[in-house]
Amino acid sequence: MTTLPVTVLTGFLGSGKTTLLNHLLGQPGLADTAVLVNEFGEIGIDHLLVRHVAEDIVLLNSGCLCCTVRGDMVNALRELFLKRVKGEIPEFARVIIETTGLADPAPIIHTLMTDPLLSSRYRLDGIVSTVDAVNGSATLDNHPEAVKQAAVADRIVITKTDIAKPEQTARLRERLARLNPAAITIDAIDGKLDPAAILDAGLFNDRDKIPDVRRWMNEESFRAHHDHHHHHHDVNRHDDRVQAFVFTRQAPVSWPGLAFALELLIANRGENLLRIKGVVNVLGSDKPMAIHGVQHVFHPPAALPGWPDDDHRTRIVFITRDLDRKVIDDMLAGVLGLADEKGI
Repeated sequence: MTTLPVTVLTGFLGSGKTTLLNHLLGQPGLADTAVLVNEFGEIGIDHLLVRHVAEDIVLLNSGCLCCTVRGDMVNALRELFLKRVKGEIPEFARVIIETTGLADPAPIIHTLMTDPLLSSRYRLDGIVSTVDAVNGSATLDNHPEAVKQAAVADRIVITKTDIAKPEQTARLRERLARLNPAAITIDAIDGKLDPAAILDAGLFNDRDKIPDVRRWMNEESFRAHHDHHHHHHDVNRHDDRVQAFVFTRQAPVSWPGLAFALELLIANRGENLLRIKGVVNVLGSDKPMAIHGVQHVFHPPAALPGWPDDDHRTRIVFITRDLDRKVIDDMLAGVLGLADEKGI
């Protein structure tokens, strides 16, 4: 069964997430998309409304289905899929989930990966986090939740760049690049953004197509971060507890051995593993294996159609909090005899 891609949209209170949603909901690029929001009233969709198609579900003139979640997200996703199968609502090809401003996105991601019913019908495509250019630095200073939202993201949307001072935006951009070099950063002025910039962020959107591994892992940003990593640390800054690095290995890797090592790492230090994603050169296979996980939970590994270029190294991005890189290197070396050959 083909699974439906899910984008999790997160961002701290006042970060411009609702403004971004307002814009996205009216875009033709969101046709065939179901968007789960907290409250219809907060996003102001009356001018886009075509008709109610079910309780708490409305069809917008962009072709997008907008659904309000009352209570449990798991039940909302189950009911949404059931209504789709029964033909009670129009077909949709993808889902966007809006989290509340104070929400840790990890529980939603865990649910998508571990709930048997949901994981057989939906798959995590990407995590998008909004950060306000005017107040973003102060928010990161004062709220560890905001740091985590940015650290686990695949895409970071910087909002309000039109009213922020250029030096403010530049400093925030540098800080976010240190916090999460794996994320691609996008500017949104007045919430305006091409939906294509945040959709299909994963490697699994088209199994017949060779995936863009470098873009998914944002490797060029990691190299720039590695080359210019010197900056002043402040023990009171939450993001100074976060590290981002890439483990690399040229020779093919035993998949059972690596899986065991990662399971051991998750069991012992799962709460400190904000995000892991990468491609593995598996011993005995000519296809790369894609892996990604958040804290204690991993998405089932997926074999990709092929390598995008001649670089067949194993490359695994680790974004950790209160967990030194040496701990991970030592565990991989101890279990697999693997040393990081050229870490970034």
